[in-house]
Amino acid sequence: MALVTMKEILDDAMRKNYAVGAFDTMDRITTEAIMTASEKKGTPVILMVVPPCVEGPDADLFMSYLVERCRRSTVPVALHMDHAPSYEYCVKGIKYGCTSVMFDGSSLPYEENVAITRKVIETAHACGVTVEAEIGHVAGHEGNMLDGNVADPSAYTTVEEALQFYKDTGVDCLAVAIGTVHGVYKGTPNIDYDRLDAIKEELPIPIVLHGGSGLVDEDYRKLVAHGINKINFFTAMTLAGAEAVRKLVEETPKFQMTDVIAAGQKAEEEIVSHHINVFGTLPVHADL
Repeated sequence: MALVTMKEILDDAMRKNYAVGAFDTMDRITTEAIMTASEKKGTPVILMVVPPCVEGPDADLFMSYLVERCRRSTVPVALHMDHAPSYEYCVKGIKYGCTSVMFDGSSLPYEENVAITRKVIETAHACGVTVEAEIGHVAGHEGNMLDGNVADPSAYTTVEEALQFYKDTGVDCLAVAIGTVHGVYKGTPNIDYDRLDAIKEELPIPIVLHGGSGLVDEDYRKLVAHGINKINFFTAMTLAGAEAVRKLVEETPKFQMTDVIAAGQKAEEEIVSHHINVFGTLPVHADL
């Protein structure tokens, strides 16, 4: 099955009304947890990296490993650059072998977001690479994910701006702000499903949910039923791995580093597997 574009994966999800998990990785342990869970399920998956993964002295080694791991996968997998803050970072992701990139201009003025997104699309499409963008702004940032964040309704995506952004850019898929946050929630999530319905009705492309951690299973199922096709997920996965390691250290008098790695990887694999089920991701070649 191997490495494919995100468009291939999400177009099928949109046609068949399911969502695909997009899981962030910054190391081999988490990568293997994500890939093993997906391969056991026989489902497509989106493996995401963040900008720090394509800079620094180990970038060549890590990105080469990721590309080769994806190529050897028994299920379709897209390697996605998440939250690239500039055109230059998108190009770095493409050069390293990412089959999709997200330019995040959600904090920029509308005209600047459109202009850079167009530039990214021109380059990426010439290389056969999928492009995701964001309009509206999902609260929080990966850097402060443990501090807790609150969604700001004034930053939610409007139907009008989502449609205009799509018309102005022709982007392949669009992340929207409807009440989720990056990292840990402060308080109870309040998802604006009516807003999501209205956006979905107007746009002919897959809709992406950022800030996928912190919801309960019924929230995910409802989001998928209302048209979400890609769910970004990281915080709950990495916290599960950390909790498994903490428990091992507290309860086991003697252990090796390999035990620590195994405990963290197993916990992350289990939570990825669970959410693949909850997202309704269909196995490869499955028919409804």
